Amino acid sequence: MKILFIGDVVGGPGRRIVAQVLPRIIPRWGIDLVVCNAENAAGGSGLTLKCHDELLEAGVDVFTMGDHVYRKDEIFRIFDRGALVVRPANFPRDSPGEEVVIAQARSGVRVAVFTVLGRMFMKPVDCPFVAADRVLEKVRDAASVILVDVHAEATSEKQLLGRYLDGRASAVLGTHTHVTTADDQILRNGTAYQTDVGMTGPYDSIIGRRYDRVLSATLTCVPCHFDVASGDPEFHAALVTVDPETARATEIRRVSIDQKTVQRMLTDSTAAPVID
Repeated sequence: MKILFIGDVVGGPGRRIVAQVLPRIIPRWGIDLVVCNAENAAGGSGLTLKCHDELLEAGVDVFTMGDHVYRKDEIFRIFDRGALVVRPANFPRDSPGEEVVIAQARSGVRVAVFTVLGRMFMKPVDCPFVAADRVLEKVRDAASVILVDVHAEATSEKQLLGRYLDGRASAVLGTHTHVTTADDQILRNGTAYQTDVGMTGPYDSIIGRRYDRVLSATLTCVPCHFDVASGDPEFHAALVTVDPETARATEIRRVSIDQKTVQRMLTDSTAAPVID
């Protein structure tokens, strides 16, 4: 089975390119489940009902969130609708939202999805290693295929979590830094791993934000709103192939689709996106 994990979707440019790309690659590549980090989908911070529904209509099945999960009040209405959206599992247990969801892939396989926040250079949270252990025990009889989104700043912390979960999760994929890493690999015990899947959004920017705004605040120390940029949108994801019998990954490939490729896809049904 094939699982596509989309890196941090940033604002309108990110949502639009997802809507352009997903309906075309899902049938072409035989994708069974689409998971998307959507914590930056609404104006660069948080998730609204409108943004959730746009991504759902495009073909996203499961949504992971990070440290911006509660930035938009509408997230609580999304939770109330029973949407397949997860908040970080190492938040306090009374935090609103589900810490793990079980999704049924198009192939019929049940897949557990959850996310943990890192602790280095991030807001204070519970231990992600302990939280991952707890959630894995919780879903042990409900799903064998498991995807973990590690939403963290430090590459070393993500790498350590990947090794810690190797053989217990089908895929451990990083988000948050918005910069794609070239270390996609299958770990020793069969877990697909990448330190950061990258950003789906405007690349003529500073990790999705207008660089003139970021530069001004940096040079003057005068705070200003970091608006989402609009130029050069790209789609970045990881395509993971999993053996449903063993729940081990057999392949992981980086997906990188720029706007020129999207335009060819929209006008030529034979145009093929680049997969590293």
